[in-house]
Amino acid sequence: MEPFVLEEKEFFSLSQWVGMFPDLTVGFTTKNGGKSDHEFDSLNMGFHVNDTKKNVCENREILAKKLDFPIQHWVGAEQTHEVQIKTITHSDKGMGANTYDSAFSRTDGFFTLDKGILLTLCFADCVPLYFLHPQSKTIGIAHAGWKGTVNGIARDMIQNFQVKEMKASEILVAIGPSICENCYIVDDNVINLVQNRLEGVEILPYNEISDGQYRLNLKECNKQILLLAGVLPENILVTKLCTSCHKDLFYSHRRDQGKTGRMISFIGWKETKQKK
Repeated sequence: MEPFVLEEKEFFSLSQWVGMFPDLTVGFTTKNGGKSDHEFDSLNMGFHVNDTKKNVCENREILAKKLDFPIQHWVGAEQTHEVQIKTITHSDKGMGANTYDSAFSRTDGFFTLDKGILLTLCFADCVPLYFLHPQSKTIGIAHAGWKGTVNGIARDMIQNFQVKEMKASEILVAIGPSICENCYIVDDNVINLVQNRLEGVEILPYNEISDGQYRLNLKECNKQILLLAGVLPENILVTKLCTSCHKDLFYSHRRDQGKTGRMISFIGWKETKQKK
């Protein structure tokens, strides 16, 4: 069963998690229902893609109202395809929410033990990873392009939980909408790094289609990394949604040749009473 369900034209919800935890807000936006135009038509969430700041802020306010999660409670990042994970607390609320200048620099993952904060990251083909420890309500989110994937951002996030004495076997993980293997062709340089990361793994997430050219399944690659980190297979949800195939739903950096907008992944616990 597909774990991401289209709740409204603006976003998908991670339905299984929300069904278990009604106070949890978690999902992935579409490109529809916003104010942007041209190549950013229409719900562009990225400040860094040459859309106007006014459009992006209006788009974010549209989603904030749909989710009933005030923009002042969001956090965002300047993502650089690395593996730095920032631990977020209440004092960080609003950073990167309405301006790129205030976003956390060189950050590709967020981790928090606090409620009332919406963790957000931007995407247009890379893999969004969602993390939840049900017993403590600790959550995390990560941006895993091929660089973040082979450098182990999924493993690093699991280690963040373990530092807080949470077992990997207790963590739920969801792998969200991203480019599929049929749309993602890479060369030997990338595959060599994948092989190094997944040494000894039986299921290889790639296949050679011509000399030095491979189809790479980034979702499966991250799943294998999570399994090696101790996450149980039954605790990993994987979407079949592809950002490149589903042109009506998503922006795609590769399909659109770099001239495109960004979706966001989001996760956060609502407080009983939030100040707006």
